[in-house]
Amino acid sequence: MTITEEKKSEIVETKVGKVKGYVENNITIFKGIPYAEPPIGELRFKSPVEKKPWNSVLDASKFSPCSFQGYTHLEEWFGKLIPESEDCLTLNIWTPGTDNKKRPVMFWVHGGAFIIGGARDPFYDGTHLAHRGDVVVVTINYRLGALGFLFIKEITVNNGLLDQVLALKWVKENIEFFGGDPENITVFGESAGALSVSTYPVMPIAKGLFRRIIVQSVPYFDPSSSEKISKAILRKLGVKKENFEQIQYIPVEKIIEVQNEILGKEMGLTFRPLIDGKIVPCHPIEAFRNGQCKDIDIIIGTNLNEATLFTLVERVLKMSDEEHLKVIFGYFLMNGVEKEKLSSILEMYKSLWNTSNNLDILNAVATDLMFRMYSIDMLSAQVKYGKNAYNYLFMWKSPLFDGKLGSCHALELAFVFGTHENSRIAKFSGSGLKVKQISDKIMDAWISFAHTGNPNHSNIPEWPPYDLEKRSTMILGEECKVREKIQEETRKIWENKLKY
Repeated sequence: MTITEEKKSEIVETKVGKVKGYVENNITIFKGIPYAEPPIGELRFKSPVEKKPWNSVLDASKFSPCSFQGYTHLEEWFGKLIPESEDCLTLNIWTPGTDNKKRPVMFWVHGGAFIIGGARDPFYDGTHLAHRGDVVVVTINYRLGALGFLFIKEITVNNGLLDQVLALKWVKENIEFFGGDPENITVFGESAGALSVSTYPVMPIAKGLFRRIIVQSVPYFDPSSSEKISKAILRKLGVKKENFEQIQYIPVEKIIEVQNEILGKEMGLTFRPLIDGKIVPCHPIEAFRNGQCKDIDIIIGTNLNEATLFTLVERVLKMSDEEHLKVIFGYFLMNGVEKEKLSSILEMYKSLWNTSNNLDILNAVATDLMFRMYSIDMLSAQVKYGKNAYNYLFMWKSPLFDGKLGSCHALELAFVFGTHENSRIAKFSGSGLKVKQISDKIMDAWISFAHTGNPNHSNIPEWPPYDLEKRSTMILGEECKVREKIQEETRKIWENKLKY
């Protein structure tokens, strides 16, 4: 290791080559380290290939481009991550020291419905976590949209997921040079990132690469797979399955243009990890049910009002109250509720949420079915094998749109990373002393978990493991407290209803 004080730069030699980062606020930062060969030309729509060693010193002082972004309405709120490139398979590292001290490693996988997002997003700056917790923080890019998750049987599938695991493998093999412990890696992610990391336990190639998982707002893993959208993209591009290699010569901008045209502007998980029998042999929840995760420590949780982030940007707001009611009943019927029970269950939701507004109820039902129940099912499966699973419910209200978002999807991110003072982020998360106090408590819980597998620390009440009797949940908000059997009435409605 060489330190050049006047430039505040630092060079670390990894197994594949030397990288030069920089020191800022007593944290050494490395950006844009390639973990794979650029997935371009013949490597487009192929499994990622490990990065070949390099001889010179790689400048790791700037973020690399993120994967090409698809379009969603959220872009209008938060802006678009730029620059974009197919050459995006890189990672970033924040470390308190490039020494021999083996610190816990926190490996972050970003969300964004598998079509947007990137490791350069200011939400995911690892400085605060690394400094506060004496941990090494890693964030990664992976291929998104069609580039990462186009599904054509026996030709291309789950490449974006393979990108993530290859990055994790790189970290396992090199993080000791950055002061990290390769035997103590916590993978954590939100939304699409949560769905990704909760899939690792069933992936043979991910075995042994991590020790703990934090699953933030994981969406329901739909076990069905279809080539419909992927084939539609190929047709629009003029590419036939038997001549798939022709897609290598189409400008990437054209591929994204066609993707956006076919998907429209709706948020959803059209592109996502799929059960292909090899890379992902079975449904992730099977790993929890059959004990494959019994030695893995887990935190799983959701936000109180997950769905509002989506209903506020989609056509739902333009519906009449009667149309909202029809959508609610549609959700009920699709998930096995008998027709004669529709009204009584609707009244139960209205009583629980203390509202007669059908849009509020729609948000509550969608939150349960899209996020909460799947999280509870994973927890319920995991605790049959041990007491190493913890549940949380995040309950801080966003100030955006006069508070209409409530504790919406993705709101906890600024609190987990301590990035709430960023002026752009603060509009979404809020700022000030109260926000900082909540963020400090959440960061300390995540940090404690990364160190020991237990999220407890001195600034929160005792956080007990989840079990099927008490179903203890830590409320993370203005007041941190433990509640038992929270929203138990609605949990029972959907118990055993989701199909895996």
